[in-house]
Amino acid sequence: MLKLTVIGKDVSQSLSPRMHTFIIRRLGGDCTYDAVSIPPAEFPGRAAELFSRYDGINVTIPFKADMVPFLSELRGDAASFGVVNVVTTKDKAGYNTDGYGFLMMLENAGVAVKGRTALVLGAGGAGRSCIKKLTDAGATVSAFERDEARLAAVYREFGGFTPLTSVACKPYDLIFNCTGIGMHDTVGQTPSVRREDGSVSPVGEELLAQCGTAVDLIYVPAESEFLRLARALGKRTVNGDAMLFYQAYMGDCIFLGRTPSSAQAKKLWDEYREEAQ
Repeated sequence: MLKLTVIGKDVSQSLSPRMHTFIIRRLGGDCTYDAVSIPPAEFPGRAAELFSRYDGINVTIPFKADMVPFLSELRGDAASFGVVNVVTTKDKAGYNTDGYGFLMMLENAGVAVKGRTALVLGAGGAGRSCIKKLTDAGATVSAFERDEARLAAVYREFGGFTPLTSVACKPYDLIFNCTGIGMHDTVGQTPSVRREDGSVSPVGEELLAQCGTAVDLIYVPAESEFLRLARALGKRTVNGDAMLFYQAYMGDCIFLGRTPSSAQAKKLWDEYREEAQ
């Protein structure tokens, strides 16, 4: 039986235990699955304990980059992104399945990417993965991050997109909230952006009215304020629950040594949603 956990600053509301247990059992395996919240200052001193206690670790905000120095190898997308969300402890190998989950979420929601204009808000662990995947999939990507140094670093690393120092209210086919604003202690808020006049204000109807589809990687609450505003304007909205499921499926295939299948992933997602109702 696999011993697994998710770690993050606050994973008290995480769906990961239920989701991973469902997937692994449907794939013919079995596991125990914990959720361990860790204050950021304590993470370096607790890494060794986590490696000794668990066979696999799922990593979320804010430890996706902090975990890297404790690993022996980065594989797949993790080698490109420099951040991990899946760790196999026996070989101290890190993986990143966010990109897989992200593109499968959009595909299953009927959201076309190739040839579309996209605005990505946030260039942290999830945001940088989304920027790279959207660019690779043929979208014309612009990205805003209030930490300009972070955004500049992502641009130096990947290129292929337009880094923004301010956000103009102009049309985009797709707009993505990859900041994490809208969950936990920021429920009811939307991410803030710098306007062309230098002021900083939350994203609101003015910008969302000009998008076609709004996507928020948040899945708790099920409808963030960002998505509520977009829906009220008649826009198509997508939240991050499917992305979470698909990246979890990919991670569980890694834990079990299985080859992932898009058809299988979609079938399991439909079964999971039906069971959760």
